[in-house]
Parts: sequence; C-alpha cells; structure tokens
Amino acid sequence: MTGPDAAPSGGLRVVLAEDSGILRDGLVALLTRRGHEVTAVPDGEHLEREVVRLAEESLPDVVVADIRMPPTFTDEGLRTVVALREQFPGLPVLLFSQYVETRYAGVLLQGDARGVGYLLKDRVVDVGEFAQALVRVARGETVLDPEVVSQLMGASQRDVGRARLSSREREVLDLIAQGRSNGAIAETLFLSQGAVEKNVAAIFQKLDLPYDAADNRRVLAVLRYLGT
Repeated sequence: MTGPDAAPSGGLRVVLAEDSGILRDGLVALLTRRGHEVTAVPDGEHLEREVVRLAEESLPDVVVADIRMPPTFTDEGLRTVVALREQFPGLPVLLFSQYVETRYAGVLLQGDARGVGYLLKDRVVDVGEFAQALVRVARGETVLDPEVVSQLMGASQRDVGRARLSSREREVLDLIAQGRSNGAIAETLFLSQGAVEKNVAAIFQKLDLPYDAADNRRVLAVLRYLGT
C-alpha cells in the first residue's frame, strides 16, 4: 500500500495494535527513531474495530499486531489481520506475540503468504533484528521466528516431500523460512554462496516447484515444507 503518500525519508507507514502500554510505547519510540511513521491503536475493548479503521484511513505499508488482544485475549489480532488482508489483498502484516500458535500461524500462511511475519516477543533481543524483519515483511517477504518454524514442522503430519531433502537442504530451508537471504544463509552455515544456491535449486526441484515468474518459490517452498 505504498504510494506517493508514503512516509518521509523512505520510512514505512505502520499501524501498531498492541494492548501492553509499555511495549506499545517502546515500539513506537523504536520505529519512530528509525524514520517510520507509526499510528498506534489506543487502549480499549474495540481494538479490532480500531485497527481496521486506522488501516482504512492511513493506508499503512505494514500492520503489526499481537495475536491475543481485548476483549477475550484469544485470537482477536489474528482475525483482524486476516480480515484486513481480505479487504486489502497483499497488505503486509507482522504478528508479534508471546505465544507460538501453530493453528493461527497456519491460518495466516494459507493462500498468499508473501508479506507475512510471525515473531515471538521473548526471542527478539535485538531491536535492529525486529526493525529489519518489519522492513522485509513490508517488501513482501515471509519472516518466521525459528521456534514458529520448528513447531509448525512438528504439528504437520503430512508428507509433502520433506523426506526427499537432505539434512543440509533442511537447514537451508529452515533459514529461508526465517526470511534469510542466500548471503545470510551462507554466512550462518559457513558455506559459499554458490553452495547455498545449489541447495536452494535442489530444494525447489525436490518439492516439485516448477519455475514460474509470477510465484515466489522461496515462499512456496516454505509452505510446502511446513505442510500448510
């Protein structure tokens, strides 16, 4: 939803839905210092309605939401971002939660998973890491916390070709699921970038993902691997 009215200096326009006042204020300060324009949803029992209203008014580049918000603290945040992506197809959304909800993650990743992120609050210890993840999601990438990936893999009971992948290819695909570039994967696994590219190509082949310029095969590979 970027356009001529995008935030100044290359920053993002962000709508933030977080019921914890301390965390909300901290995220607003963090993102504002980095040049982003943040509209935070105020406290109250109608956070879902407020998120939709603000999204409609400000046309954000990305929406950040907790999963569990008032009034029931169950799945309000998830239902809100799913509804927003139905209203605004492709709207980037980032779930930022204390919990790994495999059922919720599966719902969010169904369909077009580009521009979707799911990070755990307790595991984001580097503010720069969070800010980078936000930018990646806004660019249309899929960014998943490693623990989310791990639990999604454990929750899936379907054979979707994972058995055909070597242990190295699984390591590479785990890092793809976390939103890592080939260069970052090479650095993490102590491989050459050429070796990473060969592993990525093998993953696409083994998961039966033919070349299609209209599809993001990295995202499709992650979804097939996780069985969503």
